[in-house]
Parts: sequence; structure tokens; C-alpha cells
Amino acid sequence: MAKLNLDQMKAFLTVARLGSISKAAQALNLTQPAVTTRIQNLEASLRAQLLERRSTGISLTKRGGLLVRYAEQIEQLSELIFADVMDPEGIEGHLRLGVSETIAQTWLPEFVTSLHKAFPVIEVEINVDISLNLRQDLLNREIDLAILLGPISEFTVNNIDLPDFELAWYCSTSELGEQANSDSLFKLPVISYARHTRPFRELKSLLLERNGPGALIFPSSSLSAGFRLVEAGLGVAALPRHMGKRFVSEGRIREFNPGWVPNPLKFTASYVGEPRSHLVETAAHIALTVAQEFQSI
Repeated sequence: MAKLNLDQMKAFLTVARLGSISKAAQALNLTQPAVTTRIQNLEASLRAQLLERRSTGISLTKRGGLLVRYAEQIEQLSELIFADVMDPEGIEGHLRLGVSETIAQTWLPEFVTSLHKAFPVIEVEINVDISLNLRQDLLNREIDLAILLGPISEFTVNNIDLPDFELAWYCSTSELGEQANSDSLFKLPVISYARHTRPFRELKSLLLERNGPGALIFPSSSLSAGFRLVEAGLGVAALPRHMGKRFVSEGRIREFNPGWVPNPLKFTASYVGEPRSHLVETAAHIALTVAQEFQSI
């Protein structure tokens, strides 16, 4: 009687879901030959062809389609064992984490520390990028958990709402800064988030509505660079207040109130619901706890 191998079943199910050996290899953190070998060994054990390789991609055979149902049940049972029985200190894994720069500049270190306390031997791979790219990476299964400007409106994705980041207006502490409540500040460039982001789009719309078409916007993919540009008197910016506190206390910039401020930044911890992963789900809830603790400081 053939013996079933869980790693082979996982490789098969991942290929079936993604329709590609290369995408499955990336999702499993394996090489393409390793995934191919696992599929071939599974087919040999079952004495059945499970996949058909065509120029348009990979499709399931009739027996492959039957196996998917059983493989999903085995996967669910494995995750229950993983969650309920296995000691967290013995859990090994590779978590591909994607975060926006706001998170990277605030509570990411505490999050990674908490992850390693919960799962001492997991390997964490971190990718910092704009939310648009992180969303696509998650849907392509190139990352496991995305902490980004969300939510992601896809039925396959689970979103956990994280505390908002309140924004505040900042200008330099130079002589111009003494006129902080005057419209003259908006004659300076307005430093914003990167162009292909929701905060940039919302700020551009608000500036057009309130200040007319003359506002000059300087998008930046770096929050730290944004604060430095404000400090140098090269512009004003609406940036996260949690990040601005240190600069204000050090006398490097000042906060001003023009009577309005862009909406708070809303982040989510987002992950694909299938296959269910105890590690990823737990990491998402740890992110929520860490974010709540950070906002309470």
C-alpha cells in the first residue's frame, strides 16, 4: 500500500491552487526542481497522473481533481494538530512578511521580537514596500502576511483591522514657521506619501478642494526623508503624529493647524485564508496586539 507524504501533498495542493510550479515553489520557499520531484514522487506512490502540463499552464487530471478534496481535508487536520498539539517552541517555519514603511518606522521591531517569543525558531523574511505592491505580492502568494493600508477587498483574503495612525501637519522651526497658521505655508511644496498610494490621492484631492489647483506636491516613498525635508524648510507635510513627536520634542520641526487634516491612515494585517496557516493567523493577531500597545504609549 502506498504511503502518503505530507510534504508531497502540500506541494501538489499548492500547485493545484496556483496553477504553476514556479509560483508554488515561491510560495513554499523551495526550488522548482524540488516541487517537481515531490509531485512526481506522489504520482509514483499513487500510480496515477495528477497534473497535465500544457503550454497554457498546469491543469488537474480527473484523479488530480479527486485528490484535491482529500488533500484539503488532510491540510485542515494538519493545521489543527499544528495549532492544538505542537509546542510553539518546536514550530519551525518561514514567514514572508510585507510591511509598509509607516509600520517599518514604528512598531515593526517590537512585532518581530514578539513573533520570536511566540515561535523561537521561525525565520522571518521582511519586505518593505508601498501598499499597492504589497497587495499584489499577497495575492500572488509571494508574501504570507501583509501589513498595509487596507483592507484588501478580495474574497480570498482575511483582514484584521489595526489601530489608525492619526496625521498632523508639520513645518520647519525657521522664521517661516512662526506664521504657521497662515496660508503662506501652503505656498511651499507639500511633501506627501508615494504617488501610487491612497494617502497621496486623498491629499491631492483635499488640497485641490481647499487651496485650489496651485498646490505643488512632492511625493516621497520615504517617511524619514519627508521629515528631513520639512526640517530643512523645503516643504510642509501631513505625516503620522506618532512619528512626529520625537522631531517636535527635539525642536527640529513644529506642528501647525490649518483647520483641517487628512484622514487617519487605516492599516490591516491581511493574509490569504486558504491554505489556513496557524503560524500566519497567529502572526496577524500578534501584529494587532503590538499595534494596540504602540498606540497606547
